[in-house]
Amino acid sequence: MNEVIHGDCREVLPEIMRRAKNPIIVTDPPFNVGYHYDEYADKMDEDEYYEMLADLFQFCPFVIIHYPEAIYRVAFQTGRFPERVVSWVYNSNTPRQHRDAAYFGVAPNFDGMGEYKNPTDKRIAQRILEGKKAKGYDWIYCDQVKNVSKGANAHPCEMPLAVMLYIVGSLPADATIIDPFAGGGATLLAAKRLGRDYAGVELSAKYHAMITARLANDSPLFD
Repeated sequence: MNEVIHGDCREVLPEIMRRAKNPIIVTDPPFNVGYHYDEYADKMDEDEYYEMLADLFQFCPFVIIHYPEAIYRVAFQTGRFPERVVSWVYNSNTPRQHRDAAYFGVAPNFDGMGEYKNPTDKRIAQRILEGKKAKGYDWIYCDQVKNVSKGANAHPCEMPLAVMLYIVGSLPADATIIDPFAGGGATLLAAKRLGRDYAGVELSAKYHAMITARLANDSPLFD
């Protein structure tokens, strides 16, 4: 564990699952809408796309970050329903201003992950003085990462580290976090920072090298 593997997740994921303790898949998969990735054509047949996700997610509990309609389709395809759905909200001129994180087979725990909205209230001030933390919500606001770099470290769909820290932090502490579509590496870096075991798979040699460097340097973003 605590590695990122260069390869096709459809080929290597079963072996990772065999070695992992309490694995939970946490992933922001390719959305199948034609993004320009390095070595992957993001335009599979729609039925084939959802069949692929269902095949990958059969192994263990999973959290998928996607648009709501896609999560409904994944639930239908897998024959499972989410324990909880959390929205990641962002300000954008794109057609969508939020994505959802659906928890399948595992319930999140948001105790101590929130922020008090009225810290000057006497009761809240006393709780803060006692070291008590606020419970998190079923949504998180975080701007999208706008990676406009033209250098070697550009990635078209970087996930905000804060979002992945929130999601990974809500999962059991003894879980091994598995990301079969490691992409920019935010899920794996969040797991590392939170002291969780992790393993990722990335098809692109370029992105794999960037993730490896990012984990080694504990870098919040690509340069």
